[in-house]
Amino acid sequence: MVRVKRGNVARNRRKKILKFAKGFKGAHSRLFRTANGQVMKALVYSYVGRKQRKRDFKKLWICRVNAAARKEGINYSTLKYSLRNSSIGLNLKMLAQLSVLDKSTFSYVLQEIKK
Repeated sequence: MVRVKRGNVARNRRKKILKFAKGFKGAHSRLFRTANGQVMKALVYSYVGRKQRKRDFKKLWICRVNAAARKEGINYSTLKYSLRNSSIGLNLKMLAQLSVLDKSTFSYVLQEIKK
């Protein structure tokens, strides 16, 4: 039987994992076994983190829009209901941007809803 040497394959696989683990503390960046576990965990966290970021931004936008709308005498849920019934097609992110950066336009949108 012919012997198969796979030194390069194994080394390349390990180097790839250790390259991912660059910047981790202690053995987590130097030893393959611990680095491999840590890299797998980090990849899971990064996937979960991308979902959490969306949630966090949505929470922030709702807070901003609610705070700005309450200054005009209307709360967030009523605002969203009125927007859905009117022909104004602004999404939550744009409403939040308006409430922070362009208060006059935000007030105008609320006046259009109240009509």
